[in-house]
Amino acid sequence: MKTTMRVIAASFLAATTAMTTVNASADALQDAAKNDLRSADAKARDEFRHPQQTLRFFGIEPDMTVVEIWPGGGWYTDILYPLLSDDGEYIAAHFFIDEESGGYYKKSLANFKQKAMAGGPYEGVTITTFHPQKALDIAPQGSADAVLTFRNIHNWYMGGERDAVVSAFSSFYKALKPGGTLGVVEHQLPEGAADEDMKSSGYMKKSFVIDAAKAAGFELVADSAVNANPLDTADHPRGVWTLPPSLRLGEEDQDKYMAIGESNRMTLKFVKPE
Repeated sequence: MKTTMRVIAASFLAATTAMTTVNASADALQDAAKNDLRSADAKARDEFRHPQQTLRFFGIEPDMTVVEIWPGGGWYTDILYPLLSDDGEYIAAHFFIDEESGGYYKKSLANFKQKAMAGGPYEGVTITTFHPQKALDIAPQGSADAVLTFRNIHNWYMGGERDAVVSAFSSFYKALKPGGTLGVVEHQLPEGAADEDMKSSGYMKKSFVIDAAKAAGFELVADSAVNANPLDTADHPRGVWTLPPSLRLGEEDQDKYMAIGESNRMTLKFVKPE
């Protein structure tokens, strides 16, 4: 009887500890999403980007080493860096700059580095660079628990088609630990659309993304509709940039595109096999 009671007590303690850990992680993510680094405008876009739900789906925990690919101005950095700064590590694999780089890329990287200087909001953050053909070492081999990319794949495809995307995924595979996660969010093109549309619209077919990730060695383990938007038909005059926040048509049909909201997006979780 005593032995049985000890087993029951041990099981209860283990379950309670596990539940406490889950709750603590959820609270940490919730706190990170509410932190003061984030502007009111950034938080307003949570309606379309669902950062808490997305990061939970990817399994991001405060003690992980996480690499974000091309963080740009830091929309997700403002959540991930506070979440990971105490017990984990956030690595920003930012734009690779050379003589061919445009002004936007140079300015974006310079601004991000400024934030990472002493006294800045990202003080001490690790910055590497990434380019699917020119800069592939985003983190030490086998060091990352997760690599995350938000709305970037279309850029690599437009610059080098399938080879560039597979090269990017292979770089992420190398950086990840066995069992590590690749989290992908990308504008989704309907499967019935022409493949040619991926070259200029900013939208990608889910089947293409999955095949490219598998070619790099990944396994697809989960597919979420958390960032889906059924109002988006993905056939706009200026591609995905017709929609907010870009609104490339200016005031032309602005109410129509604001009513649609941000793009329909696939949200995919891959793993590097152990």
